[in-house]
Formats: sequence, C-alpha cells, structure tokens
Amino acid sequence: MSSASSPSSPSSSSSPASSSSPASAAVPPSEVVARLQAAGCVFAEDEARLLVSTARTPDDLAAMVDRRVGGLPLEHVLGWAEFHGLRVAVDPGVFVPRRRTEFLVDRAAALAPARRAVVVDLCCGSGALGAALVAALDGAELYAADIDPAAVRCARRNVPAGARVYEGDLYAPLPAALRGRVDVLLANVPYVPTEEVGLLPPEARIHEARVALDGGADGLDVLRRVTAEASGWLAPGGSLLVETSERQAAGAARTFAGSGLVPRVATSEELYATVVIGTRP
Repeated sequence: MSSASSPSSPSSSSSPASSSSPASAAVPPSEVVARLQAAGCVFAEDEARLLVSTARTPDDLAAMVDRRVGGLPLEHVLGWAEFHGLRVAVDPGVFVPRRRTEFLVDRAAALAPARRAVVVDLCCGSGALGAALVAALDGAELYAADIDPAAVRCARRNVPAGARVYEGDLYAPLPAALRGRVDVLLANVPYVPTEEVGLLPPEARIHEARVALDGGADGLDVLRRVTAEASGWLAPGGSLLVETSERQAAGAARTFAGSGLVPRVATSEELYATVVIGTRP
C-alpha cells in the first residue's frame, strides 16, 4: 500500500491506441503528446496512447488530458492500472499499485503451498496484490483488509468472487478463525518516513491518502505492528512478506527475528524492489 516513489510508468503494450478511436479521429494524438510534454510528463507518448485508447469521445479525451495535465495520476485519470498482468480498478484517492511490487507477488507465489493456500492481504489498497497472487495460484482462499473506506470499496471490485475484503485496522477486522491458518501474509505497509512524505512526487503526495504513505519516523511503524502479531496468524511454515526500501531492510529483518520469524531479504535490481520475508518456524 505504500511507496517511496511515483506511480509506475505506463506500459505502451498494456492498452495500445487505436487509430480508429472516436477520440483520436477528432483530436490528433500528436496534440495530446504535446500537451503532456509541456506539462512535464516523462512518458508523454505512452500516456497519450493510453488516454486516446481509453477515451470514448473527443470531449472525454479533452477532459482526461486536462485532469492529467493538472497533476492527477495517470491511473486515476484512466480509472485503472496494469499490475502483474491484471487491469486493476483504481479510484481517485486510492493508492496506485507500483510495478516494482510485482516482485513481492512473485516471491509470495513461490512460497505458497501447492494445496489450497490461505492468503491474507493487509493494507490491501486497491486489492491488487491479493488479486494478482490468487490469479497465479490454484484455488487460493483470499482475505483482505484496509483501514481506508475508499480503498476497501475499490478492492471489493478487484478481488475475485469468493474473496472477502474487510474495513479496519490491520488484523482487527479479520475472522478469528484465520488465526494459525494463513499460508501467505502480504502486507504492503506504508514505509515512507514522515519527514520524507513531503518530498514525494505530487501524484503521490497530493492525490493518494497519507495513511497509505506515511510509515512514521523511520518508516517502519506499521511494519512493526504487523510483524508483532504475524506469528499468531501464520500457519507453521507460513510467511509474511513486506516491501521496504533498501536502507530499511536490515532493520525490518531484525524486527521479524525479534517477533519469532525467520527473516531473509530478497531484491530485484531490475525493478528496484526490496522485499523482507519472515517465515514462521
């Protein structure tokens, strides 16, 4: 649910523009690119393709370009984000899933048991992580929770049929029957130190809920709370996975060890991602 950088760059292959689009027939894509470039959009051509292909009418396209030029995150303008091969609905104000967090999902999929896995997605935001993980597994059982009502509404649209999304603080709203049964516990906790939130790009700082970004003085406050209770919810051999920054990983690993979990750190240079994994013995 948190990130220390701006939303992921658009993928030019995720939704190719159509030259026969009603919007493109009236508004040349080159004009859209020029406006986006003037506004400082680094991936102006990719963004233009996505906007043109998504807009239903010329007026719709003009309004979408205005919103993007005004600083609204591209994913909020489009109403969706591509994540781990899924198109995830993202409502205004809801945290946009970052492409680097796909690394966390991949590590979780590798750890999930072959049998029907029980998966919990805490700080679920749009529900992207849980939805992506169960899509990669066979018959997983998914539970998700977030403290933000807007995120919960969004997640309920994204998770598969049969999954449950709860509103509340961390473990508090989860069914007590899950204790000791969770095979994979995803927790994309906020990990930006409070003093650094103001340094985030405007797309995150202004348009995403602060509760999804601010991790306290050192960025690890929510991680500590999640880790402190994790062993009681995990099944034997079950794992907790969280994303952190590279500089926070050692401290997070010590916190895991202090809570009875066996920690390890996994990194992806390609995605600039760091994931701390703690396994219940």
